Amino acid sequence: MTRITTKFNATTTADEVIAGVDLSGKHAIVTGGASGIGVETARSLARAGAEVTIAVRNLDAGVEVARDIMDSTGNPAVYVAALDLLDLGSVNAFAVSWTVPLDLLINNAGVMAIPELRRTSNGWEEQFATNHLGHFALTLGLHDALASPGKARIVSLSSSGHLASPVVFDDINFERRAYDPWAAYGQSKTANALFAVESTRRWSGDGIFANSVMPGGIETNLGRHASQEQIEQWKALPGMKTTQQGASTTLVAAVAPEFEGIGGRYLEDANEAQIIANDAKPGALTVGAGVREWALDPAAAEQLWEVSLAMLADARTH
Repeated sequence: MTRITTKFNATTTADEVIAGVDLSGKHAIVTGGASGIGVETARSLARAGAEVTIAVRNLDAGVEVARDIMDSTGNPAVYVAALDLLDLGSVNAFAVSWTVPLDLLINNAGVMAIPELRRTSNGWEEQFATNHLGHFALTLGLHDALASPGKARIVSLSSSGHLASPVVFDDINFERRAYDPWAAYGQSKTANALFAVESTRRWSGDGIFANSVMPGGIETNLGRHASQEQIEQWKALPGMKTTQQGASTTLVAAVAPEFEGIGGRYLEDANEAQIIANDAKPGALTVGAGVREWALDPAAAEQLWEVSLAMLADARTH
């Protein structure tokens, strides 16, 4: 495959990507749209005229952000809906309640490096459950809405954290290996990229294409589980971004013409990333880190899809 590049780069803002783009009449969902880069993603989509639904756990925070976006963009079509990615009932209720065509699904919400092993009521490791399984169930539930426009895009928020681990299929939930917060986070972010690969393979005939993105290093609430020492180390890294810059790669995947009818790619710094070998030494966290082969492997992507379906089915029967 030829690597796709754009006129944008690491310093581009989301508003610069959206400039001149008309999304009037388009419907978009941004999960986790009440904090961090989710806010700026929703704001830029609204500025381009889209009808935007912010899907959040904290409805009060969502309402406050929605008001701010409406005030700053002049777009009154910014809505808030309840969504708890760890609660399949909440996920299903959201999907069932969605009754209009869906042009853009931005799977943005997530957690990072939870220091201690946490399991959901289903026994799932919490980072994998939040970052991957919740979004997987949501997207499955929204398939028909995504297929309705004839062309729709999904953006799956991955991370350079995927460099830390593939999906460990024989012990996804850390039942037999020692828990490591960064390995768990890395596994979930690899899953986000693999989801884009397999959903495109399965659904491109329905006009649905998915890509994954690495937003970059941004100081947001996502880092709330990190130590102060880790936060200071991150701040000192070259290439740290503002939230507007962090949202830019999401917007490239969502609206750039270069990615029209293209899926299964991993983007960073507003361009498709370089593929690096699984055994290569990782590059800098935020600059040119690249994407591991394991995060784009078609066989692993298909296996993850089937395993995820089985996990959801098991949860619904217990």
